[in-house]
Amino acid sequence: MHWKPEGYTSVSPYLIVSDAQATLNFAQAVFDAERLRLHHREDGGIKHAEFRIDDTVVMVGEMSGGATAHIHVYVPDADAAFALALATGGNAVQEMTRAGDGDYRGGVADANGTVWWISQQEEYRE
Repeated sequence: MHWKPEGYTSVSPYLIVSDAQATLNFAQAVFDAERLRLHHREDGGIKHAEFRIDDTVVMVGEMSGGATAHIHVYVPDADAAFALALATGGNAVQEMTRAGDGDYRGGVADANGTVWWISQQEEYRE
């Protein structure tokens, strides 16, 4: 028996949102997230769900009044992902920009207010 699921990292972001299905749909559409687990409550809402973006598992639970969260995601084509996030119903909180730290990034808030920082490393600087 393993102490964690096969293929999972030791640390996973856990989002508490009012509409977990909206978060799952957003992550799947924008980041090609793979759905892993889905557990419903008796009333049909989502009790717990998990999805994978590249090498990272993100967990999500549903509760009204959940805290606002920020997630930073590296992608191979930040402009394409940013445009897709907007087309999927996201709202820009910061346009794509080069901030001088070697990353090209912008922020998009999804329907639950989670801000997804879409980034592409162009040049690493210490």
